[in-house]
Amino acid sequence: MAKVVIDPVTRIEGHLRITAVVENGKVTDAWNTATLFRGFEIFMKGRDPRDSWHFAQRICGVCPTPHGTASAMAAEHAMGIEKVTDNARLVRNMMEAAQIAYDHILWFYILNAFDYVNVPNALNAKAATPALKAVQDRVMAVVKSGQLGPFANMFWDHPAYKLPAELDLELTAHYLSSIEIQQRANEATALMGGKFPMIMNNAAGGVTMLPRVEDIISYQTAMQDIQTFIDSVMLPDLLTIAPFYKDLATNGQGVGNYLSWGVLDEASQNPEDRLFPRGAIFDRKLALEKVDPDQVKMFTKSSFYADSQGAGKHPLDAGQELFQKDPALPPLEGKALPVKKYDWTQAARYGSDNRPMEVGPLAQVLVSYLAGRPEAKTLVDSTLKTLGVPGRVDLLMSNLGRIAARVIKAKINADNAVRWSNDLLNNVKAGKTDVFTDKAVPSTGTGVGAWDAPRGALSHYMRIANGKIGAYAAVPASNWNLSPRDDKGVRGPVEEALVGMPVVDPTKPLEILRVVHTFDP
Repeated sequence: MAKVVIDPVTRIEGHLRITAVVENGKVTDAWNTATLFRGFEIFMKGRDPRDSWHFAQRICGVCPTPHGTASAMAAEHAMGIEKVTDNARLVRNMMEAAQIAYDHILWFYILNAFDYVNVPNALNAKAATPALKAVQDRVMAVVKSGQLGPFANMFWDHPAYKLPAELDLELTAHYLSSIEIQQRANEATALMGGKFPMIMNNAAGGVTMLPRVEDIISYQTAMQDIQTFIDSVMLPDLLTIAPFYKDLATNGQGVGNYLSWGVLDEASQNPEDRLFPRGAIFDRKLALEKVDPDQVKMFTKSSFYADSQGAGKHPLDAGQELFQKDPALPPLEGKALPVKKYDWTQAARYGSDNRPMEVGPLAQVLVSYLAGRPEAKTLVDSTLKTLGVPGRVDLLMSNLGRIAARVIKAKINADNAVRWSNDLLNNVKAGKTDVFTDKAVPSTGTGVGAWDAPRGALSHYMRIANGKIGAYAAVPASNWNLSPRDDKGVRGPVEEALVGMPVVDPTKPLEILRVVHTFDP
């Protein structure tokens, strides 16, 4: 038996440790440990409900925009605001779409690609163009300097790298291009939100400002640049790389339950009518089920909270106070494995039978596909056909599916960002300028904002008491994908996806990193 510990897991936001047991060349058990405490539930109490979205953005440095919107939506629900104006819907969509574009390009090329693209091997390629030769020279200069930075400890000699040198060189060039194009996405967010990260143009009741026409047009130009990059580079890269890594379709399947709260409102502002609609899939059955954010329950038997703080409680009643100030993390060295409490993340479960649920772009695309959204159906079907497996939607429930879904979603998202910018321009031309619904904060009230972040299902809950926040809870994607074992010992999605994964060399656990990175924790 070999105990494998990866700490910290590189190229993620936050701090994560993976502990795995490898026996006879396969992972037989796994634990994920989030090593930091956040505590937003504690310091949100007593604040004005209308201020919560400012603080909520600080929960995540990579995806602040959806946290802010979900928090504003929770306040709106608690205050009795059922819908925002159409302009507010469009501006929120446009900010969110730019955030998604940035996140998915960042993830595909910068956080995930080097699990499959071997940069040093690009030096062995015959450069087909002067531009590729220039990239090769840049790589050579970095290698000769001996300063590889964050890539110094990569497993470049691992046999699981399969691309020919010419493709390694081309994908390395696209990695460099992606750094510039993701910046265009951040510029687009700043045009609508004032700045990025931590936008300023949001509020409980809508948005605070109608963007100028010239800013809307500049946003449109930026998102069209991103459209072009996705169509001409990112989508072809997915289809080029995938045939070399067919094993991705047969590993990392996980728990087989998928949840999306939905994101990007259409005119109805009905969560089941969003561009990526609300819904769930259970037991790998390609059938769509309705879901309710108030059916989420929290468990803490494996978390650094008192057992009684979880125990299947609603998020607003669970883990509201710090339990252990200095918890002992599981040991890095020796043979001892995580036992009892090993994670700062609470285990989120859904429904009467407390299901662990996978969240993220794969869940969003599968739910969209089953909901009959034409954009998702066309792209999923054409991708599977190009990969030689037409109609095999079930194969997406794997590592391959998580990677493919991220690209498919990026394409759908960019196309519709341009559509919403046109709709906003038409509203302005028609003299429709309302962006905010004013309403007083009630003495009491309870609300939820369920709005997927790029990484997956995100719900914020708020209870108002005496006109202030009396209780607050955020259940982001990490509470789902990175949940520890629940009170019955059921593993979370990442832990379950790791079990059975072949590992060639436990001292170079590239295969484990590949699974974890597909979830984008």
